[in-house]
Amino acid sequence: MPLQDHPLRYKLANELHARPFPSLQPPCRAVYLALKRAEDAAARDREEDRRHLTDLLDRFGAKHPQPGATHYSGRIGQFTLKWEQHTEFVTYTVFLNGLGERRFDPADLNVFPSDWLQAAPGVRITSALIRCCPRPDSVDEIEEKVEDWFVSESVAVSSVIDDEAVIAGDFRIDPAGHLRFVLFAAPEVGERRIGRIVQRLCEIETYKSMSMLGFFRVREISSRMAEIDSELTRLMEAMTQGVGPAEETLKALLSVSAELEALSAQTAFRLGATGAYEALVSQRISVLREARWNGRQTFGEFMMRRYDPAMRTVKSAERRLEAMATRAVRAGDLLRTRVEVERSAQNQQLLESMDRRAQLQLRLQETVEGLSVVAISYYAVSLVGYLLYPVAGAIGISKGLLTALVTVPVVAAVWVAIRRIRLQVPKGEQDL
Repeated sequence: MPLQDHPLRYKLANELHARPFPSLQPPCRAVYLALKRAEDAAARDREEDRRHLTDLLDRFGAKHPQPGATHYSGRIGQFTLKWEQHTEFVTYTVFLNGLGERRFDPADLNVFPSDWLQAAPGVRITSALIRCCPRPDSVDEIEEKVEDWFVSESVAVSSVIDDEAVIAGDFRIDPAGHLRFVLFAAPEVGERRIGRIVQRLCEIETYKSMSMLGFFRVREISSRMAEIDSELTRLMEAMTQGVGPAEETLKALLSVSAELEALSAQTAFRLGATGAYEALVSQRISVLREARWNGRQTFGEFMMRRYDPAMRTVKSAERRLEAMATRAVRAGDLLRTRVEVERSAQNQQLLESMDRRAQLQLRLQETVEGLSVVAISYYAVSLVGYLLYPVAGAIGISKGLLTALVTVPVVAAVWVAIRRIRLQVPKGEQDL
């Protein structure tokens, strides 16, 4: 009988080939756009992204993507569109033939209708204009164009893919609101390889921008973290020195711990995503196999000098927040133990006090019992006397002598009766 396939077998296999690299032949250019919802992007309605893509395709009469698709590639008019949906953002890349009349022409963005851009379900996180040029034979010619097109202070230039191409970019936003990248490819470089290089440039810029969101999130909470750290240190000193009631210190410490947990929950996704995006930036740069070109800094060196310090700040803040939460939990446990010990001592003192009170109560009870014997005996002697007075007259004994004779037996009988009653009552009820 034929083997039964897992329901996801074909989807799992096809996912590895789902996002092919574009095939590009210089001279050409690309317009890249990444959109992200300003808040809570990971929980957005993904169908809204697909509806926005479908609206663009309808304007060019292009076919729609499959239902639930996370990527699309096809022709729109004279251009080629590549669309990808990610966890927090969507990207649009349009490839145009030729280099245009102006270098890095902002008018290239007009491939996206203005009203369509205004209706986008998100805001721009980054955009870029990329030129793919045939590589000149002269190094000076490349150097002249790099000097003319980019800011010399921050431009990064690298020879990549075994010196088959040269890439350059300064990671600055130009007056039109776009970043600029250029690729000089040798004639023997294949179309797919050029497409992979362009794709890497877009990914490096996008993941860099997304990871920088974590840096600014850390900046927002850094002042509050410093305040919490100072408060935590003060409470731990108060706990160590025994200043103030332990229960009040514990209450304040639990409040600090709760705020730290809330802060961790609010930043966990962003800080975790920042680490993932940073790893992707490093991986995308490494696969370019950079080599220094004409003494210029490479993309890796640019990231090391400008980008890595920001990422180290994010990691430091993440570790600090985790350490503060751990300190607060440990201090809370120690202080809670101290409070429990103090309460145990108080309970011990209370039990000792209750024991003394029980002993006093027992003595008082015995005293009351003695008085009860006297009172009951008094009335019992009177009753017995009334019963025996006629007998006293018959035997010639006075009433006083008769009363004296019956007093001792009556008192003894009353004491024995009360004693028996007390012994028959359970001990717990006697204590009550």
